[in-house]
Amino acid sequence: MDPHLSGGAEQTPLSVRGMSFDALAAGPLDGPLALFLHGFPEFSTCWREQLAAAARAGFRAVAVDQRGYSPGARPEGTAAYTVDELVEDVFGFADALEYERFHLVAHDWGGVLAWPVAFRRPERIRTLTVLSTPHPRALNEVVRVSKQQQEKLSYIGLFRMEGKAEKVLLQDDAATLRGVYEGRVPEPLVEDNVRRLSEPGALTAALSWYRALEGDAADAGAVQVPTLYMWGEGDRAFGPEAAEKTGDWVEAPYEYVRLDNATHWLPEEDPERVIPAILEHFKRG
Repeated sequence: MDPHLSGGAEQTPLSVRGMSFDALAAGPLDGPLALFLHGFPEFSTCWREQLAAAARAGFRAVAVDQRGYSPGARPEGTAAYTVDELVEDVFGFADALEYERFHLVAHDWGGVLAWPVAFRRPERIRTLTVLSTPHPRALNEVVRVSKQQQEKLSYIGLFRMEGKAEKVLLQDDAATLRGVYEGRVPEPLVEDNVRRLSEPGALTAALSWYRALEGDAADAGAVQVPTLYMWGEGDRAFGPEAAEKTGDWVEAPYEYVRLDNATHWLPEEDPERVIPAILEHFKRG
């Protein structure tokens, strides 16, 4: 891996549930664990700035290429990519790192997992930070009544079409896949993501997260851990209504940060505002 893509973090393999996951790690081995979960179509490298900052603050900061994204953790078949399986992976990452409790930071699909992770095992979560992704109950409430939110999520219909989605995203030198990043993600990261997702089986595995969704598959009740939720006003996947309702599903200290002039790609496009908020949240937690 190009060193500048990892932000100086070291590559660390994790053996979890019979699979080998690639991860980036930085910071003291005896520091509190801060675990970072990426979304689609991203890898652990989306957190390079946050890993470096958390490490400087004394945390053991780890970001994992999740199931389907790590070549050594790419089982075949959609059934291997249910939210339940992916949530268990998260606890497996912490177990492999030998931490009982940890700070959890997540973006996009990582957020889809983070809400049920915090809901199901609150005793293991020191603090929860979610970027972009509203609480699933808040999102479901809005989707039922909002045509605008339904339209924002209409791309999922394409992503669930096996074969067709891969073709559309990768044709013409992956023009559609590159367009997903909206010009908000640094070009070297985009190129690296596209290269890795163009490897045989990689994009199908990543899209299997969408194809395994059934009904309220990501369902979670109210979380009872200190929570920071950050949302960009230009987010093209999630609208303001679901973002504003997310606080209804947190029964613990809660902070909602609404970022102007920001889109969906908060880890990569806005580290200057994201990082101080995360570190302050860690400190309070």
